[in-house]
Amino acid sequence: MELNIAMKIIGAMGLLFIVAGVREHNERREDILFILGSSGLLAYSIYLKDPIFIPLQAIFIIVTGWELWQLRGKKESRGN
Repeated sequence: MELNIAMKIIGAMGLLFIVAGVREHNERREDILFILGSSGLLAYSIYLKDPIFIPLQAIFIIVTGWELWQLRGKKESRGN
């Protein structure tokens, strides 16, 4: 029962991070919040053994991580 409550809290925190990311205007912080939020929702989806949301969240983390990586590259090229 305690694990159930902990996983619900992790899922809810993930959702809150995603909502914060939607409201964020800085792209880098937005991506970081999306990755944190998606990680929490991925953990909750794995706990639920949901075959739809597990790959969805994993793909969202990968795509957002890729975007964050590209932003890093753009920042480095501007510095030169």
